[in-house]
Amino acid sequence: MLRQFIKSIVPVRIKLARAVGGASNGGEASGDQSAFQKNSKTKEQQLSTVLKRSLPGITYLSVEDISGGCGAMFEISVEATEFVGLSRVKQHRLVTDSLKSEIAEMHGIRIHTTPAAVEKK
Repeated sequence: MLRQFIKSIVPVRIKLARAVGGASNGGEASGDQSAFQKNSKTKEQQLSTVLKRSLPGITYLSVEDISGGCGAMFEISVEATEFVGLSRVKQHRLVTDSLKSEIAEMHGIRIHTTPAAVEKK
């Protein structure tokens, strides 16, 4: 009898879980995203978006999860015009400053930077 009761409430439980999980709190109008929308992006996409926003002169960008899928360690290769004339340390500092909040959640990060060739006019 208990098994029948549990089987009968499963559809109700699933329906409630979907309603709660998919509920919107008015985020569309204010520009906020729900937790589901934030988590639906991969960590690689999030890191790429942040880097492209902070370094608009990027000509090549590669972000790879090297932790086996858990998102704890990433390898980032960046080629950007912002790196021209800077030492390797300053190039890496630009990347780490851009990703400061994301790096706080990571175990480790490998960064490879290259100055992009600037066209002379």
